Amino acid sequence: MDNEKHFFRRSNLLLIAYLACLICFVGIMYDAQIVHGADYLSESTIQVTTTQPVKSYRGIITDRNGKVLVSNREIYTVTFDPEKVVDNPEIVPAGGNTVHSESVAQAMLRLLELLEEQGIAWEDGLPVSQSSPFAYTFSEATGTQRIRFQNFLTDRDWSATEITAATKLPLMSQKVLKEFYLTTSSGMTAEQFMVLMRKEFGIPENFTKLQARKVLGVLYELRLRTLDRNAATVPYFLAEDVPVELISLLNDGAFTGAVVDSKAVRQYHTDNAAHILGRIGSIRDREEQAALNEAYNAAKESGADLTGLHYYQLDEQVGKDGVELAFEEFLRGEEGVRAITTNQDGKITSELYTIEPKPGGTVALTIDIDFQAQVEAALAAGVEATKASAKNEEEEKRALTIGGAAAVVSVKDAEVLALATYPTYSQQTYAEDLETLSQDRASPYTNRAVNSAYAPGSTFKPMTAAAALEAGIIDTKSKINATGSWLYPGDPNSHANCWLYNSSRGRHGRINVSEAITVSCNYFFAEMGYQLGLDRLNEYAAAFGLGERTGIEISERTGQRHENAPGEDQSPWAGFGQAQQLYTPLQLANYITVLLRGGERLDAHLLRDVTSYDGSAVLYTHQPQVLSDLDLAGENLAAIKKGMGDLVNKSLARDFKDCIVTAGAKTGSAQVGDLAANGVFVCFAPFDEPEIAVAIVIEQGRSGAALASTAVQILNDYFAPSDIGYAIAPEGALLP
Repeated sequence: MDNEKHFFRRSNLLLIAYLACLICFVGIMYDAQIVHGADYLSESTIQVTTTQPVKSYRGIITDRNGKVLVSNREIYTVTFDPEKVVDNPEIVPAGGNTVHSESVAQAMLRLLELLEEQGIAWEDGLPVSQSSPFAYTFSEATGTQRIRFQNFLTDRDWSATEITAATKLPLMSQKVLKEFYLTTSSGMTAEQFMVLMRKEFGIPENFTKLQARKVLGVLYELRLRTLDRNAATVPYFLAEDVPVELISLLNDGAFTGAVVDSKAVRQYHTDNAAHILGRIGSIRDREEQAALNEAYNAAKESGADLTGLHYYQLDEQVGKDGVELAFEEFLRGEEGVRAITTNQDGKITSELYTIEPKPGGTVALTIDIDFQAQVEAALAAGVEATKASAKNEEEEKRALTIGGAAAVVSVKDAEVLALATYPTYSQQTYAEDLETLSQDRASPYTNRAVNSAYAPGSTFKPMTAAAALEAGIIDTKSKINATGSWLYPGDPNSHANCWLYNSSRGRHGRINVSEAITVSCNYFFAEMGYQLGLDRLNEYAAAFGLGERTGIEISERTGQRHENAPGEDQSPWAGFGQAQQLYTPLQLANYITVLLRGGERLDAHLLRDVTSYDGSAVLYTHQPQVLSDLDLAGENLAAIKKGMGDLVNKSLARDFKDCIVTAGAKTGSAQVGDLAANGVFVCFAPFDEPEIAVAIVIEQGRSGAALASTAVQILNDYFAPSDIGYAIAPEGALLP
């Protein structure tokens, strides 16, 4: 009996629990379906998912020892989103575009006035003057800005005129003619354009012309990002690198429409190697864009796999010069894609990466930044000493334009160990110094080491010696009687004087090739040039890399070898480094490495290797490329080296007395019009087993011998490096 009572009690409890669950379920369903059904239906149907590109971090640049030279840092940015204005703009079906309400213009003006109060400038690409009476500024606009403006006019059906720097007024479309009650073709003035803009963007009537111009410039930039013509595809930042104080003001003041975000910019960790590192900047025109997209377009046209290839958009940040440009493919990284889902109120309900952004690789250069700094300092001291030696007011005036360059190259593998130019500049203060340095008559932004070419003077003589020996014109024991003034056979009025003859009517007498190099005898090398002939001399010069690309990855000038005019023979003068031949300091240093390698010419290079951003993989390691090989006979090389070694031990003994290694060298001077001669100097060390070759040029330095002390300082810095250590940042790290 008791068992039956327990059974019924349990059954009743289960029934009650079941009924309670059923009632709860019905209640929940009633609430979801009846009470809030419409709301939930709306939310479920208005969920919107969009995709956004996600920029990757640009790769880090280090020196050969892993010392970070360029990295990234995060900065705060401010932009404006009309959709976030509390009083949302009215959506009308006119062309599918948003006509911005007065509340948007008011919110924008308030934000711009705050930026002005805080001393923060902004830029827009609207090619209309900032003040009234308004005028077009097509001549001052970039090619990209003109293209965008043209697309904007076409999109609005205001004009179909092609906008160029020379355009005065774009022709009105029929739509605009009707707007201004005109019946004949007419050019649209900037004042008329601004009237159209005020109407297009709903600018309040109480706005002054100046206030309207401020607001319209920004709204124009934002509208460009919506054009189907792809006039602008990268974000527009109203202000960048803004202080935290401004962000607090934006938050406290409830500046509706203002959006604070962050982005990465380049951070420079050295004042040295500015010309090597280069800078990044926006793609400014279609030509630059086409050049960058050449590989992508070629692959697309051929139907090849586009994986790993990047299509560059206008305004995208890219390397503009230096290694930033040369190694763009390694540094740029791979863009990601983010899917963002929002509800009907614009609130983000989910966010995820469909493609993860991949930071750029870590590029290690061949330079040692500490040694680079020492070379720059030695070069600067040499140039300043030359400037200080000016003897009169005229020379002082000329000294304002002079500079110099130095290149240090590894004999073993043609790695560029240092590449210095003076005057130079700092990448860390580039923006602050731009206006001042751009007016400097000494052209500090010119990379003299690779983009300035100079007559080699007597530094060319070891090359002529090698050519004469290899061609069998002389051997190492042959002697020529150098009588001081070399006469062109058959033409007694054509002569080449030795420097000794010019200075004291002296002569070097009977000398062999080693002695001719040591005493730098013009007579000897004029004869060698004559017997070789210009064509053969130039063939050897080309094999040594003179007048040829060195292989360095950054932009370089190729220089020039002399070419005879019809009926002319300048081979004797070319033989001792004169005539119309010009070479860069890097070419001169590299030619000495070719000589020391027995005629084997490798590609000079700045890239050591590339690793993935996290250091997990080596993406690229440079392998030296043999560009040519003369295969110099050992005895010929030894004779040339002896001549260069004897120069150091005899004529330059006083200058090299404090040099900590043995060396070989050749001095040179080259007259430039009525200016003082340029000083040119090449050397190598150690003498027996050369490791490095050095070339130095100081404009108006008068003689190569005057550069010897600069060369000694560079050699001592290289072979007695500092023991100061430094911390190596993790590869791919985002530094502050």
